[in-house]
Amino acid sequence: GWFQFYLQGGAYNLPDLGVPFIKTTDTLPDFYGPFPQGYLKLVKGNFNVEVGALPTLIGGEYTFSFENMNIERGIVWNQENAVNRGVQISDTFKKLSLTFSWNDGFYSNVYNWLWGSASYAFNSSNTLAFVAGGNAGQTTSSSFATPFLQNNGAIYNVLYTYSHESWVIEPYFQYTHVPANTSLGILKSGSTNGGALLLTYNFKHGISVAVRPEYITSNGSATDPLALNLLGYGAGSNAFAFTVTPTYKKDGFFLRGDISVVDARSATPGLVFGPLGVNTKQTRGLVEAGFMF
Repeated sequence: GWFQFYLQGGAYNLPDLGVPFIKTTDTLPDFYGPFPQGYLKLVKGNFNVEVGALPTLIGGEYTFSFENMNIERGIVWNQENAVNRGVQISDTFKKLSLTFSWNDGFYSNVYNWLWGSASYAFNSSNTLAFVAGGNAGQTTSSSFATPFLQNNGAIYNVLYTYSHESWVIEPYFQYTHVPANTSLGILKSGSTNGGALLLTYNFKHGISVAVRPEYITSNGSATDPLALNLLGYGAGSNAFAFTVTPTYKKDGFFLRGDISVVDARSATPGLVFGPLGVNTKQTRGLVEAGFMF
């Protein structure tokens, strides 16, 4: 019908490569609460308007594990927002889909982010998309959900999706930029360049395997006191990550595991992995099981 709504509620985690795991009892109050997404949707033909707590337009990975090929989100996803509150307008013209959104960016509760998305479906198997968003003003707030530097920047994506028979292949490139802003104490600009390949192959009998190689780099130098630490491993650092996720599904039951490695390079000692923050590599393993209806 013309009037629709969506509400998502429950307990959740946001497991993510390259950063510490946050337990459930801390995730809910520090991020999006027990009802992380919910919105009203007005529909007329191919045109729709959504208002509320909306999933982000950016990136090749979604916010929650059950939506993704892998259990944990990747190192490119680390630079993206996840949930934003605002208004979103979408329309489709044959093979071209356009979306515009005005919202609070990285969940800042300050409505100064503007977003746009354009995707073109060449056919049922191939789609190319461009997404961009940026802070049109400035924001002083900072929290787990609202990283100060990223929330005062801009982000750009180019994504290609191929889905046919047993294959899903999605490479995407991402560029982020944080401009200098002396009134906020950002004395020098910074940027990141990253890319990821999301790939899944579905075998017979409910078995599939997903792999995700990624690479991201940041500008600056650890010897420059004004350079921005956008990756968390020190200014000028870069990182490579690789994840493999075998999955078994039968009816509503699923069982899958993540095996991943992150290799941080040109990192500042004390800002990486391990008790002392000096280990430049981290390997993880996770198992997830449940039912989806």
